[in-house]
Amino acid sequence: MKRTISAEVGKGSVNHNSRKFKAANVDPERTHLNIEYCNEPIKQVYHKLFDEALERYNAKQTRSDRRIDDYYEKIRTGKQEKPFHELILQIGNKDDTGSETEIGEQAKAALDEYYQGFRERNPNLYVFSAHLHMDEATPHIHIDFVPFTTGSKRGLDTRVSLKQALAAQGFRGGTRGATEWNQWVLSEKKELAIAMFRHGFEWEQKGTHEEHLSVIDYKKQERTKELAAVEEKLTDKSEEFKVLAKRINNLEDSEQSYQDMEDKLAHDPEYQLPEPQGLMSAKSYKAKFAEPLVKRLKKLIKSVLVRYFKVQDSYYRLNKTNGELYRDNEGLTRSNDRLKEENTVLREQNRDYALLRKVFGSKQIDDLVAQAREVQQAKRRQRQRSYDYER
Repeated sequence: MKRTISAEVGKGSVNHNSRKFKAANVDPERTHLNIEYCNEPIKQVYHKLFDEALERYNAKQTRSDRRIDDYYEKIRTGKQEKPFHELILQIGNKDDTGSETEIGEQAKAALDEYYQGFRERNPNLYVFSAHLHMDEATPHIHIDFVPFTTGSKRGLDTRVSLKQALAAQGFRGGTRGATEWNQWVLSEKKELAIAMFRHGFEWEQKGTHEEHLSVIDYKKQERTKELAAVEEKLTDKSEEFKVLAKRINNLEDSEQSYQDMEDKLAHDPEYQLPEPQGLMSAKSYKAKFAEPLVKRLKKLIKSVLVRYFKVQDSYYRLNKTNGELYRDNEGLTRSNDRLKEENTVLREQNRDYALLRKVFGSKQIDDLVAQAREVQQAKRRQRQRSYDYER
């Protein structure tokens, strides 16, 4: 079933979102169905994010009038940045996705799944308040966050900046309609569309020429992600393999150097006892030449043996690890080849799907897909009823 995605800039009324006060459009009997993910005081968040940077900034100021006493108040009363921003996302509308319906529950599950990855996707947006509402007409989620950038050369080295926070995440302004915010919101809509798909929805993009997120599109997107992850892991393993191979070569060189030392001890005159001089007694010869040489040799050989056995031990352990890495690499290469083949098949299926839409019309294809889904869901419900009956 197709549903729209609405994305709005919220007013940032945290007390309303957390239901410290309730507006007229809120059904208090359904408030217990809401989800509160987090709700930190905004001033406490500012202390957590910026106090250390503020201390460093103030320490550099030679004039007292340039020091900042309260960074939150400076941002709140200034004109350059907002203290925080709010994004509201909603699936469908009150007529097709009402909060009190079964479809509304599906939308709630999709929104909840979408939010679980929000912080990981947006490391430069500190979420301090997030609420999923089921006590209004349509399921929707409020996400309030403080955008911040690090390593800044102007002002605090860690400071509030929506533009720089989004730029750090790869969203850079282009045309007037493709601002950092618009690019980011579209990206988040696509993430929600993926979560929706897993809960039986298809994104209906009204007013655009983009195709709906079909089953094939979704599978291709997921396979592409898997492929990228495998290729990244393969690259890491290859680098690790090279490092270990180099270490093993170094160890082999060390082993050769020990062999050279052994030859030197056996044949180099420096390590041989000299002939007795004239009428030197055995006792004097022993004390002057033999004992010092033996002492030196013992010390040297002991040191050499200790080092040699350590190298040998490391050599065998590294060879074992090397073998494991080789097997891992073979497995990753096979996975990589398999995913590439799947991607090729999915691209061909996607072209076929697009051709069907072009020949028979999007509406007819969508109707057929909807009918097929209904049949599949009916079979699933029947199996579940049979299972419940047998229990």
